This record gives sequence, structure tokens and C-alpha cells, in this order.
Amino acid sequence: MAACAALTLTACDGGSGGDTASNDATHPNILFVIMDDVGIDQMKSFGYGGTVPPKMPNIDAVAAAGVRFRNTWSMPECSPGRAAFFVGRYPLRTHIYQAIGPSDLANSQISPYDTTTPKLLKSANYESAMFGKFHLAGPDNNEAGNSTPSQLGWDYFYGWIGGLPGSIDTTAGGVAPEGTYSCGFVPGIDFTGGAKTGACYQADNSCAVVTRSSPEQDAAGLQCLHSGGIFVPNASCGTPPAGLNFTRENAYYVSPLVIIENGKVEEVPLSDPRSRGYRTEIETNAAIDWIKARPHDKPWMATVSFSAAHTPWQQPPSDLLSAQAPGSDTWSCTSSVFGRLIQNQMTEAMDTEFGRLMVETGLATRNADGSLHYDPAASNTVVVIVGDNGSLGSAVKAPFRPDQAKGTTYQTGVWDPLIIAGPQVVQPDRAVEHMVNTVDLFEFFGELAGIDVHKTVPRTLDSVGILSYLTKPDQPSLRTINFTMSGFNLQANGGRNGPCVIPGSDADHPTCTQIPTTKNVCQDNLGIWWGKGYTDPSVVDNGGVGYTTCAAVNQALYKSDVKQSDGSSVMQATILPETSSAIRNDTYKLVRNTSLAYVPSTDTIESQTTEQMFQIDEATPTPLLDTPDRDLLPPANADVQAVYDDLKSKMDKMLASNPECSGDGNLDGKTDAADLKNWARIAHDWGLSSVYDLLIGGVHDGLTNNLDESVIQANLNKPCAATSSLY
Repeated sequence: MAACAALTLTACDGGSGGDTASNDATHPNILFVIMDDVGIDQMKSFGYGGTVPPKMPNIDAVAAAGVRFRNTWSMPECSPGRAAFFVGRYPLRTHIYQAIGPSDLANSQISPYDTTTPKLLKSANYESAMFGKFHLAGPDNNEAGNSTPSQLGWDYFYGWIGGLPGSIDTTAGGVAPEGTYSCGFVPGIDFTGGAKTGACYQADNSCAVVTRSSPEQDAAGLQCLHSGGIFVPNASCGTPPAGLNFTRENAYYVSPLVIIENGKVEEVPLSDPRSRGYRTEIETNAAIDWIKARPHDKPWMATVSFSAAHTPWQQPPSDLLSAQAPGSDTWSCTSSVFGRLIQNQMTEAMDTEFGRLMVETGLATRNADGSLHYDPAASNTVVVIVGDNGSLGSAVKAPFRPDQAKGTTYQTGVWDPLIIAGPQVVQPDRAVEHMVNTVDLFEFFGELAGIDVHKTVPRTLDSVGILSYLTKPDQPSLRTINFTMSGFNLQANGGRNGPCVIPGSDADHPTCTQIPTTKNVCQDNLGIWWGKGYTDPSVVDNGGVGYTTCAAVNQALYKSDVKQSDGSSVMQATILPETSSAIRNDTYKLVRNTSLAYVPSTDTIESQTTEQMFQIDEATPTPLLDTPDRDLLPPANADVQAVYDDLKSKMDKMLASNPECSGDGNLDGKTDAADLKNWARIAHDWGLSSVYDLLIGGVHDGLTNNLDESVIQANLNKPCAATSSLY
């Protein structure tokens, strides 16, 4: 049966899958599941997971029935990683170098002129939907605003455009002063200010008394929050207190939901019950409803883009866990120690919901012991599960390195799990050790639909087909190199995110990063904001202006000679690279980092570029990682020199492979009358940030105006330099 499926790309007769998972179309359905901030270090099914891996029995069951790609690179952050899935191109082409934030221009968002996966599959009669985190374009600095999923090709969307969960509401809905409840709900009686019982008010003023009647139950405050309510501790129902606030976001439990159907956008208010509840459940429920409503004569692609386990870390409902940790409602959500435990719980809750998704859509059933029974041949559906980037440093599992995690191009930051299962797989429960990049998923989706993406898409792609790894267990490697990169997104007039200083384990060795997009995101990651609007007393005051670079933070620390409580000077922060790229072959990888650094001897800030080369070792359970003692530079012999020269040459070629085509806003490789027409419409109707806000004087100004028209006119009908890629 597996051989038949591999040849036809459809399921053979037989099996017991539910009707909703099957179709009568030529091409298979696609269930694409994205895990947020879940690197390969978290995954026991890949041979890792540390001493206490998150329990993921449902994903493990699918992995056992499919193929585990053990050598997959992603981009170092979520937005460029997700863009790679859906356009098959590296950040040097999309200009999405880091997580998209409210200050990032449309030039660092997926272009409305790009060929996305749903646009590609539409030519093969697919319907496409996404549920959960979007984070690819908009809503800020984008003419389409909250309608960007529709503009980029999705037929249906149910989730969050900006992507990131909001900060935890430490007032728990207005029942206490700011900072009272670190996890956003009233805990049990074992915590100061906690309660065993109280009144749970809903936005419509209805009320019910909620009580924690046994230790196995969630705290009454969490039960109420999970139901969409606000909990007033030790109170009976009556007239709602005046301070209750149903318009505050609360991380995973209250989020600004957006629903798009047939191009119509509904922005759901925070007081609406649909915006309230546990986010992972909301994402799963919406996906189940949509999949079950699909017609049998048309293939579909459902992307379930889980928000978990991204920060802020917040306890999930205990009924999504195999075993509730005693007293977890009293854990502090501002503690890195408890945060790691909560992150495990959030990942386990995501796995539980994934299992429910599989069962309720008919893709799987339950065995007598409750475990997942998944038969890939029972439905015409391919299941793809992937992480969007490496794990956050404070969540990294040993022996992986917290200082080389998400946001870096080291192994811990870009080595991600990829699982594919379906009727095409020959010899399931095997691992593919060959190099794969997450851009390859774009081509894989095209392969499933019978589309040659390199012939169909009118621009350079970086993807390689991977379907043959499923159908041919002895398939040789299809890549000679792998590549990843990160940097700063484009902001008006050369702006950048403010510095965020994250204390080290002993508070003397902080790390400074400009990855967090806002002050709130910095604080959600347990950092101290040094940018404009800083409020933490540890920041060296500069009159409220804030600091623009991590190097400026170090300069301020050095010149102020701030002291620790023991009288010693504060050490300067370790600065995460501002731009980073890595390239590898089967055995070695080259990493190039560039940062601004403060030089005390000259009191100057200078740009510094470093390179490191490592031999790759992916052994389980203890791989040899990119540690300084394993750096092979400078080369010790001619053989190492030859490897370095080859990788350096290929990295330079890759970084130079997308020359600027001035005035070409629609990505067709030429500047012509179509660009003038597009510019005129956008300048007239919008006038703000767009893909026609062109590079002038080395920056984009955040406007689409006559200055941009002059660039188009100056380059009209001039040939553009060819683009290329390396595979």
C-alpha cells in the first residue's frame, strides 16, 4: 500500500480515517503545523530533550509513522523563519531579517506581489486557511492592515496578525494594582493575595461563583480566566466591581482576534468571548471547524500556526496536561526557573491540542489506552510539523547552549525539528540525515500539488524539492550547502529596535539584544529596556532619550562606572550580533557575525566582524556544538584552509546574489510602466509605508511619495542585474 501511495500521491483503498481527512481530488490535503520557539533541543523523538523533555506523545506518534528530518536549518527568528516556509526565499530577498515589530516598514514584510504558498496552490484548486499566529505582514506600516492574510492568498484566517501574545495583565483584569499577579490570574490560597473561591464575572455582567474544590483543579482564578471571565477573590456574585476591565490583553488568555472570510475582515473586541480563552485551544478549535467543513472534491491546506511556546510564559489549563504540577499556580511568571517549567507545560498542552486536532478531523483515532493511533495510509492528507526557529535561550535544554540560541545562527538557534508523514512515505519511522532548509517546504508544497515552483514563480527561489526523501529511502543528498541569516529589519530613516539587556545567571554577565520589538516584549523575556521610554532604575539615565544600540549601552555602563551591591563594577553586556550569516556543507559550517562594539581605550563605537568555523557533530544525545574551543580558525593546515576558502567564497556569493533593482517594487525583475502605475495608486490612496517606499540615500523614509517616483523614472526600462542562488 505504501508503494502505491508513493507512486500516485493519493491514498490507496483501506484504512479507517474519518471522512473529513479524505478527499476525491487528485492532490493530497496538507496539514501544516508550526511550533513556536521549539527547537530540536526540546524533542525527545529526535534524541534530545535534556533531563526533563516536554511530553509530546501525539507528535511522537506522527513522527513514528513518518520521516524525521534531523538536519534541518531554519532562520534564527520567527518572522523570517515563517516567511521562508511560505515564499521559499532567504531574508536577503524578502528583507525580513528578524521578528516583525510595529516600527518595521512594509519593505520588511512579505510583499503583496510575492508568490506565497496559498497563491501557488490556488492554481491547483486548493483552499487555504491559517489559524493562530500570522506575523508575516501588517498590521502596522502596511496599507492592508489586518487584511494582509487575505492579500497574501489565504482564503480564511482565524488568529492574530501581529503574532506575539500580549503581555501578562498583572492586575488580573483590574482586580488588583499593577504587578500583583505575575501570571495574570489570582492564584490559590497558598499564595499571598490568593483565594480558594470567588465571583467570576463575564463581559456581559453574568456571574458564577468558582471554587477550587481539590488540589488537582486549577486555581479558581485560572478556571475563571480560562472561561473568559475576571475573577474577584473571596466575593459572591452581585453588582460587578467598578474596576473590572475587559479591554486588557492577558498573554495567552485574552488576545485581539482577527477573522477573515471571503476577504471580509472582522476585528473581534477583547470583550468578545471569542477573544477570551486559552489561545492554543482557540487555534485548534478554529482549525477543526474549518477542516470538517471542507468539500470532498477540493484539496485543502490548513496551517495551524501555534503561538506556543513563545513568551510570555503563562500556565495552561491543567486539563491539557498529563499531570498537573503541584502548586504550579503559585509559580512566578517573572522567574526564569519557573519559566522553564511553564514552557514545558505550554509545549505539552500544544501537543495535547494537536492530538485532539488529529482525532476530531478524522486523521487519527485513540487506542484503548488513550494513545494516538495514526495510520498515514487511511487518508489522503500529508502532515507536516516544524519549528519556526531555535528555542529561546532561557528555555534551551542541555547540552544545547543558551547563549547561542534563538536569534543567532549557531546550531542551537537554527537547528529545528521537521516531521513529515503521509501516504507517500516509504519505510516510515526513519530519519533523513541530509541537509534540509525550511525554505524547502515551499517547494515541497508545490511538489504535492504537482507544481514546478522554479518554472512557475517569476523570481529566484532558494528552495529544493524534498518529496523524494519520502518516497526513496536511499535518496542521496539534494543540497550541497545550507544557509541561514539574521539582521535588522528596515525601519524609517535607518531606525532600529531599542536595546534590551537580559541579566545573566549571576546578574554580572548580562546580554544585550535588539531582537525584542518593543519595551513590553523585552520585559516579557525578562529583560530590561534601555531604549526610548526606559523606566528601570538600573538604566543609566540620559534624560529619557534612551539608547539606540547595545554598544551605546556598554559605553554608558563603562563611563558611569555603575557599581554592584558588593562594590564591584558592572561588567559590560555581551552583545548579540546585529547581523549574522552561516553556511555549511555536509561536514563544516562557517559563521560570520557583525556587531557594533564599544572600545573603551578610544571611547568610540566601531563595527566589528568576526568569523568562526566548526566541524558539525549531531550525535545523540550529546552533539558537539559551536563552542569557542571548537573554532577551527585560523586554519591549522591546508585541508582546513581549503574548506574555509570554499565556504567563504560561497557565503560571499550568496550574500551578493540579490543585487538591488532600483524602482522594481513588484518583484518582476524590471523597472517599468507597471511600477509607475502601482506607485501612483499607492501614493494617491495611502502615501505611507509600502514596497514603493524606495531606497534613497541608503534609507527608506516610511512614505510613498514623489521622491519614490523620481527613483522609478531614473531607472525606467533599465535592465536589472540577474539574481541567483546556491543549493
